[in-house]
Amino acid sequence: MEENRIGSFEQLNLSSDILSAVAEAGYTTPTPIQSKVVPYVFAGQDVTGIAQTGTGKTAAFVLPLIQRLSKGRARARMPRCIIIAPTRELASQVAENFAQYGKNHSLTLSLLIGGVSFKDQEQLLVRGVDVLIATPGRLIDQFERGKILLTGVEHLVLDEADRMLDMGFIPDIEKICKLIPPRRQTLLFSATMPPELARLAKTFQKTPIQIEVARPSDTADTIKQRLVKILNDDIPSRIRTIKNLFKSCEITNAIVFCNRKREVDLVAKSLSKSNINAAAIHGDMHQSLRTETLQKFRDGKIRYLIASDVAARGLDIPEVSHVFNLAPPLNDDDYVHRIGRTGRAGRTGESYTIVGPEDEKSWSSIVERISGDIEEIPQSSLNKLKRPSKSQNRETFIHVEQTTSNSKISTNEETQTGFGDYVPDFILQR
Repeated sequence: MEENRIGSFEQLNLSSDILSAVAEAGYTTPTPIQSKVVPYVFAGQDVTGIAQTGTGKTAAFVLPLIQRLSKGRARARMPRCIIIAPTRELASQVAENFAQYGKNHSLTLSLLIGGVSFKDQEQLLVRGVDVLIATPGRLIDQFERGKILLTGVEHLVLDEADRMLDMGFIPDIEKICKLIPPRRQTLLFSATMPPELARLAKTFQKTPIQIEVARPSDTADTIKQRLVKILNDDIPSRIRTIKNLFKSCEITNAIVFCNRKREVDLVAKSLSKSNINAAAIHGDMHQSLRTETLQKFRDGKIRYLIASDVAARGLDIPEVSHVFNLAPPLNDDDYVHRIGRTGRAGRTGESYTIVGPEDEKSWSSIVERISGDIEEIPQSSLNKLKRPSKSQNRETFIHVEQTTSNSKISTNEETQTGFGDYVPDFILQR
């Protein structure tokens, strides 16, 4: 298929209904991965897409799949399209994209993720859904319970496949692929392509088109990367440095990444004692609380999100101004994914990484992998950085109460959405 430079979504032969939804979302020009992937998805070919985070991979498969699925009809217990994502947040993000771009269509959708009730979603599955978005374990669990049949799947999407490899999900993915009829379209998207993923693609895809728009180790040119070295490796020293950076930078909102869940809680607690508007998010939190916290961050009610790598991917918040790393991540690729939460959609952003003596080896490995200049900021000069205005510096800590597992949304909302005590506002049932 000939590659042409695509300057508008109209050139991708998308329907007027989809073009209208895309325009309402504020997008006018497709990204490189979208320009290259969409025509092949329309043609029914298998695709392996490799692109760094924040390049629009989700829309690259969502847009053409909406158009292809609009021509058929779902049958009871038999989803037509299955999308597998490694985390709850990523699955929710894909669901949000489908709801946003498919708002002018009558496609039905179900979201199967951990930490939520199955009761009403099972009712949706019994009636039949066009799109089923799930994490691997939940999908296998529902299949083994006899709640879904996989014989009607026409499209299979494996999103953030390298993350699923890191999390040990490849055996589950292999099992799912074997349960789905071989006459299907299989799309695999990833930021990296390690040998194990290459083997998976070769096994379960048919002559796939491989599309790579940028080296996965590249960092966006829109991100100003900075380094702060400290003499001590202890957590208190790192937290003090973070607080000094907060005072020295003009921050709209920011994400602070930690390597361990315990560190997330320690940082959030310390910031709260300093009356800083912050909240924690990590994998041990109940899903309803994680969803609530993310929404408050999106709405500007929480200014600083303290996160483990569970939030490094799948957060589509275009206007995050800063990313801070309490320490370099343990995995080189995670550095790219973390700082990719800022500088999105053409906006500029800043990242700061705190490096202690014990971090030198991991930091050197990251520097070798990435592109772009990294400016070192001596601790003594932190106060010379641009400071926030007085109005920005007045912080009020917002404590998010954890929702108990027995709490419920009203019966009417449960019936309408099918999500029990977890009700994403982006799911549209038709």
